[in-house]
Amino acid sequence: MGHAMSKIIMCVDMDAFFASVEQQSNSRLRGQPIAVIGSGGRTVITTSSYEARQFGVKTGMNVYEAKKACPHLIFVVGDNTKYTHTCAELGKIYTRFTPHVEIYSVDEAFLDITGTYRLFGGVEAMGKTLKELIRKRFGINCTIGVGPNILIAKLASDLAKPDGFMWVTPDRVASLLEDLPVKKLWGIGRHTEKKLEAMGITTCGELGRAPVSILRRRFGFIGELLKAMGMGICERPLVIHEEEPKSIGHGMTLPRDIYEREQIEMYVLQLSEMVGRRARKHGYAGRKVSLTIRYTDFHTFTKQTTLPSCTNDTHVIYHSALSILDTIR
Repeated sequence: MGHAMSKIIMCVDMDAFFASVEQQSNSRLRGQPIAVIGSGGRTVITTSSYEARQFGVKTGMNVYEAKKACPHLIFVVGDNTKYTHTCAELGKIYTRFTPHVEIYSVDEAFLDITGTYRLFGGVEAMGKTLKELIRKRFGINCTIGVGPNILIAKLASDLAKPDGFMWVTPDRVASLLEDLPVKKLWGIGRHTEKKLEAMGITTCGELGRAPVSILRRRFGFIGELLKAMGMGICERPLVIHEEEPKSIGHGMTLPRDIYEREQIEMYVLQLSEMVGRRARKHGYAGRKVSLTIRYTDFHTFTKQTTLPSCTNDTHVIYHSALSILDTIR
C-alpha cells in the first residue's frame, strides 16, 4: 500500500559490461577469465569477467598484478565503438518499457516506470521481462535495482549484483539504510567516508540523524545533501533529453577512485563517444569542449578549450578533452 504514490525508478546496470560484450563477440572467450585493458603497453585493468574476479582480478590492477592473481588470464584490448553501439541498442530496448529513460553511462541507465509498470504485470514481472530480453538479444546479464528515487535504485542494483533484482519500496528504505556503511551510497567516495568516520559517522543511519549544522560546517552546502542521502532522499530528476540544447554533455560517477592515466583516458573516450554520437544524432556541432572532474572531496575542476571550427567528431572531442586533462598537475 502507498507505493503508487511514490516514484518508481529502475536502475539497469550491465554486469561486467566490457568483458561480457567481448565474450559474446568471441565465442572462444566465453566462460574464460578475461580482463579488458587499454591499447598501451603499460596498462591497467578496466574491467574483468566474473570468471577472472573469482581469482581476485580487480579493476585498477596492472597487468603484472592481474597475471599473478590469475596466471591463465586472457587480456583483451577494449573496443569502445563496440560498447557504445551496444549501449545505443540497449537504449532502444529501454524505450519499449517507458519513454522516460536516462542513459547515465555506457553501461547504466535509469528508467522512470511509475506510469508504465502495470502494463507489464507489475514491477517484478517488468524487471524479469527486461532482463530476459537483454539476455536473449545480447547474450549478457544485467542487474536491476528499483526504488523511489535514483539513489535507492542505484543502491539496490549494487546490492543485487551480479544478475540480480532488488526492489526497495519506500517503507523498506529506513531499515535498509540503518546499518549500511556510508561508502555503499552512490557518490560517497573514500575521502568523504574518512571525513565522516572522523566525525563518528560510519553508517547511513548515523548520517541521516547527524545535525545538518555540523555537516554544513564540515562539508559546506554539500552537508545538506549528505544528510538527505543518509535518509534515502534524492530529489534529482532523470535527465531525459534537452530540446534545442545550448550544450551537450555526459558524465559518470566512477565506482572507485582512479589514478592511472590510461584508465582515465578510457573513461574520457567513452564520454566523448556518447557526446559525439548524441550530437550527430540530432545534427548538432560545437566549437567549445569542456572537461569537468569532481574529486572525492567534492572539489570540482572545470576547464574548456575552443576549437578552430565546429565538430561532432568523437576523436576531435576526445583529443581536445585530453589536452585539457594535460593541464592538470
